[in-house]
Amino acid sequence: MAKPAGPAVRHRIDYVGAKMGMWIFLFTEVLFFGGLFLLYSVFRAKYPPDFHASAAELDLVFGTTNTVILLTSSLSMALSISFVRNGRKTLSLLCQLVTITLGMIFLVNKYIEWSAHISQGVYPDSPQLLDMPRGKIIFFSLYYVMTGLHGIHVLIGVFVILGMLVLTARERITREDFVQLENTGLYWHFVDIIWIYLFPLFYLIT
Repeated sequence: MAKPAGPAVRHRIDYVGAKMGMWIFLFTEVLFFGGLFLLYSVFRAKYPPDFHASAAELDLVFGTTNTVILLTSSLSMALSISFVRNGRKTLSLLCQLVTITLGMIFLVNKYIEWSAHISQGVYPDSPQLLDMPRGKIIFFSLYYVMTGLHGIHVLIGVFVILGMLVLTARERITREDFVQLENTGLYWHFVDIIWIYLFPLFYLIT
């Protein structure tokens, strides 16, 4: 009769399974956002002047600031994983807290930016937007949908990292068992990469 797998073997199997599950999930997310990027590309090719004019109405300072914020948050997230793998719990907790804070700052900035456009009457199905050329209507519709979906992903990431913070504090995440935090890091890096594509598409059209 075969002997049951030992703790080390079971841990390895669980680790590999968890990583594969996360990569499969991220692949479905790539397909989802990839479809939106394709849709954007089609309409941008059809209405280039309107897309360029619309992009000029966005606030490049906000866009650039949010890009720096998310890139910094990716660094702090990576450091939190590195620290926990080296048994430096306190530093890992600090880096997770920094990541959460930066994520919230990103969302606040996006809220302020959206509020400015809405106060000007530029939002989906608004009378002012519907009076604009068709290309502009499509641009701002895609802008709200794509950045809004990204914002939801950021918010989800913030709550998940908050959960990881609690698990790390309770030593449920340790140097021997950190796959949950590592998978959370993969998700957060994915969210950041999506913004790296959104930023030039909406703010840097020339």
